[in-house]
Amino acid sequence: MSIMDFSGKHILVIGAGISGRAASEALASHGASVVLNDLKTIDTHHEPWPELKADGIRLVFGHQEAALLDGMDLVVPSPVISPEIPIMKEAAARHIPIWSEVEVAYRLTDAEILAVTGTNGKTTTTTLLGDIMKAAGRETVIGGNIGYGLSEQAEDLPKEDVVVAELSSFQLEFTQTMKAKAAVILNITPDHLDRHHTMEAYAAAKERIFHNQDKSDYALLNYDDARIKAMEPDMTGTVLWFSTEQEVPAGAFAKDGRLILRTDGSDTEICREDELKLFGRHNIQNCLAAALMAYVAGAPLSVIQRVLRTFGGVEHRIEPVRTINGVPYYNDSKGTNTDASIKALEAFSGHLILIAGGHDKMTPLDEFMNLAAQKVDTMILIGDAADRFEKAAKKAGVKDIRKVGYSMERAVMMARKIAAPPQTVLLSPACSSYDMYDNYEQRGRMFKGIVNAI
Repeated sequence: MSIMDFSGKHILVIGAGISGRAASEALASHGASVVLNDLKTIDTHHEPWPELKADGIRLVFGHQEAALLDGMDLVVPSPVISPEIPIMKEAAARHIPIWSEVEVAYRLTDAEILAVTGTNGKTTTTTLLGDIMKAAGRETVIGGNIGYGLSEQAEDLPKEDVVVAELSSFQLEFTQTMKAKAAVILNITPDHLDRHHTMEAYAAAKERIFHNQDKSDYALLNYDDARIKAMEPDMTGTVLWFSTEQEVPAGAFAKDGRLILRTDGSDTEICREDELKLFGRHNIQNCLAAALMAYVAGAPLSVIQRVLRTFGGVEHRIEPVRTINGVPYYNDSKGTNTDASIKALEAFSGHLILIAGGHDKMTPLDEFMNLAAQKVDTMILIGDAADRFEKAAKKAGVKDIRKVGYSMERAVMMARKIAAPPQTVLLSPACSSYDMYDNYEQRGRMFKGIVNAI
């Protein structure tokens, strides 16, 4: 598609975070008259606000009246903006088009899009895929739900380039014409039900990643996830599979300690599992998905193999921090839901001192706590979720449970006091961070800072 000209369009961007700022700048640079709104009161005298005002973007902070919609041709909500807030409902009632920032990015680039979603594993898979594509010699940008506004990263790129996009259900919710050359759903487990309300709605938002594909595009599906496997009849792109449990008709799978690529009826070994620096079964899945997507995007197998063998993982995902008196400390702040933390627990043989809790998403706890009863010697609970987590942990048979209120420092110091080899201290909250921190990155860096200061 050709890059869209927004000249003469009046656009309201809601939410002044990374995504909203990126969309505002990109739209303004392509001729739009942009209003950036946030319900929070923000001092606009400090960076980056003077720069946005200099670019002609009107800033309206501290209120959110429906009158902001008057004369608007388009509304672009940031991912955190719920479709159920009054101004979003009013926009829908007025039949004003609503696009996600991802849709804006698609309209502003000619580059191929390789899109990654799933409940867990998105950041690892996206980062690994981006590294492979860069090593393969393609001009590559990485953005989306990974700390960089996608429209800022993708804007005005030519068709020879590639955009590797990590996309959340929130970002996919308001896509319209976005078309990915290759797209993957890694897994779907309960998460964000406070936003989507049902698993069916959550899965439907994820499935939008495959919309508008044709047979020249690729839809990568998890062969081991029944909900994703059932999507196959809806696919308009060419379907390929990946699995850590069984062989697949076409795609990539793990067998006998090897990662195998199956294309055109023949099998090729990608690498051995013991050659990877990542550990845990969930990371085998991430490696299979990234390798398969890179392969269909044209990366040579030799490059895929080399990057897989050297990739060391991403910050905040089972990240080794330090060993103190023979006890390793790991930062898994990216464990923002129970399924992610289950995968973290499964990566260790046991004897864990687990720091968990935070903003409670109210997802079921039975599976997580039953595994914790097998793997965790001591559970240290923080934040809003502590009381509910404590009740569920006791029911599951976790023997030693301690609560420390809203203090990461108290949690780490308590862990240090009781930890001894062969134990491991693991921060894997199974919760989002918003009761105590701005985001999981801030939480993870706080944990690492305290550990490194010991």
